[in-house]
Amino acid sequence: MLIVTSNEIPGHRIDAVFGEVMGLTVRSRDIGSQMLAGFRSLGGGELPEMTKALYESRQEVMARMVNEAQQRGANAIVAMRFDTSEMGTNWTEVCAYGTAVYVLPLGEGEPGATGQSVYLTKTATQQTAQPTQPQQSAQQPAQPQQSTPQTPPAQPHRF
Repeated sequence: MLIVTSNEIPGHRIDAVFGEVMGLTVRSRDIGSQMLAGFRSLGGGELPEMTKALYESRQEVMARMVNEAQQRGANAIVAMRFDTSEMGTNWTEVCAYGTAVYVLPLGEGEPGATGQSVYLTKTATQQTAQPTQPQQSAQQPAQPQQSTPQTPPAQPHRF
């Protein structure tokens, strides 16, 4: 899933908007980590126990936000933000939120296309144009290939 903090994704067109999605967690600090961090804070510098807790919280809320977006049919999230707040003396709320969207990469020659979007469209076209053949077992003789009509490439899901 493509996640950006901007309102648009360069080289892509937003085809559908599914609305706001978020992930949320409320964590309490255990007394041991809190006391250790309190002693470390006397000397200044980073508090690794608190850094680890915040990092894990952010990863958790990002996963929850992505899951919600995927359930709605999105393949990207724009305008993603984090928000944190203290709840009481030992609880911290961490929230990730953004707008779930379905984007399409712009192809070569389209206004706003980027190198990445052109690559993505060419790769998708090549994958649909080259059907995969099952591998033949060494024990089975190869069967003659029958010609079958080619089906057009699958189009992205549109709403």
